[in-house]
Amino acid sequence: MASPTFEFTLWLADDPRDLLDWSNALYDAGADDSHPGVCNGELYATFHRNAATMEDAIRSARRQLDSIGLHVTRCEIPEAQLAVWA
Repeated sequence: MASPTFEFTLWLADDPRDLLDWSNALYDAGADDSHPGVCNGELYATFHRNAATMEDAIRSARRQLDSIGLHVTRCEIPEAQLAVWA
Protein backbone atom coordinates (compact mmCIF):
# COMPACT_ATOMS: atom_id res chain seq x y z
CA MET A 1 0.00 0.00 0.00
CA ALA A 2 1.31 3.44 -0.94
CA SER A 3 2.07 5.99 1.74
CA PRO A 4 -0.28 8.97 1.98
CA THR A 5 0.88 12.37 0.77
CA PHE A 6 1.04 15.14 3.36
CA GLU A 7 1.12 18.84 2.54
CA PHE A 8 2.75 21.38 4.85
CA THR A 9 4.88 24.51 4.76
CA LEU A 10 8.05 25.01 6.77
CA TRP A 11 8.98 28.65 7.34
CA LEU A 12 12.69 29.34 7.62
CA ALA A 13 15.09 31.68 9.36
CA ASP A 14 16.76 34.25 7.14
CA ASP A 15 19.61 32.97 4.97
CA PRO A 16 22.21 35.00 3.07
CA ARG A 17 21.92 32.81 -0.05
CA ASP A 18 19.50 33.81 -2.77
CA LEU A 19 16.40 31.74 -3.48
CA LEU A 20 17.91 29.94 -6.45
CA ASP A 21 20.99 28.86 -4.48
CA TRP A 22 19.20 27.40 -1.50
CA SER A 23 16.37 25.90 -3.54
CA ASN A 24 18.92 24.09 -5.72
CA ALA A 25 20.70 22.88 -2.58
CA LEU A 26 17.39 21.60 -1.22
CA TYR A 27 16.67 19.76 -4.46
CA ASP A 28 20.18 18.28 -4.41
CA ALA A 29 19.50 17.10 -0.83
CA GLY A 30 16.64 15.00 -2.21
CA ALA A 31 13.69 17.30 -1.57
CA ASP A 32 12.25 17.12 -5.07
CA ASP A 33 8.79 17.31 -3.49
CA SER A 34 9.41 20.84 -2.19
CA HIS A 35 8.36 24.21 -3.58
CA PRO A 36 10.65 26.89 -2.10
CA GLY A 37 9.77 30.55 -2.08
CA VAL A 38 9.85 33.92 -0.40
CA CYS A 39 6.77 35.75 0.88
CA ASN A 40 7.09 39.26 2.33
CA GLY A 41 10.79 38.63 2.86
CA GLU A 42 10.25 35.30 4.69
CA LEU A 43 11.71 32.10 3.30
CA TYR A 44 9.56 28.98 3.11
CA ALA A 45 9.36 25.56 1.53
CA THR A 46 6.04 23.84 0.89
CA PHE A 47 6.20 20.07 0.75
CA HIS A 48 3.95 17.35 -0.69
CA ARG A 49 5.62 14.42 1.02
CA ASN A 50 4.80 10.73 1.00
CA ALA A 51 5.31 9.21 4.43
CA ALA A 52 3.68 6.85 6.90
CA THR A 53 2.59 9.76 9.13
CA MET A 54 2.48 13.55 9.07
CA GLU A 55 5.12 13.60 11.80
CA ASP A 56 7.46 11.43 9.70
CA ALA A 57 6.91 13.70 6.70
CA ILE A 58 7.73 16.87 8.66
CA ARG A 59 10.75 15.33 10.40
CA SER A 60 12.26 14.11 7.13
CA ALA A 61 11.75 17.51 5.46
CA ARG A 62 13.31 19.25 8.44
CA ARG A 63 16.35 16.94 8.28
CA GLN A 64 16.84 17.88 4.64
CA LEU A 65 16.59 21.58 5.44
CA ASP A 66 19.00 21.21 8.35
CA SER A 67 21.45 19.35 6.11
CA ILE A 68 21.84 22.43 3.88
CA GLY A 69 22.04 24.90 6.75
CA LEU A 70 18.45 26.17 6.78
CA HIS A 71 16.63 26.45 10.10
CA VAL A 72 12.89 25.96 10.53
CA THR A 73 11.08 28.64 12.54
CA ARG A 74 7.54 27.31 12.22
CA CYS A 75 5.34 24.78 10.48
CA GLU A 76 1.97 25.42 8.83
CA ILE A 77 -0.42 22.58 8.09
CA PRO A 78 -3.47 23.29 5.91
CA GLU A 79 -6.72 22.66 7.75
CA ALA A 80 -7.71 19.93 5.27
CA GLN A 81 -4.55 18.03 6.18
CA LEU A 82 -5.38 17.99 9.88
CA ALA A 83 -8.10 15.39 9.27
CA VAL A 84 -5.56 13.18 7.46
CA TRP A 85 -3.16 13.54 10.36
CA ALA A 86 -5.66 12.34 12.98
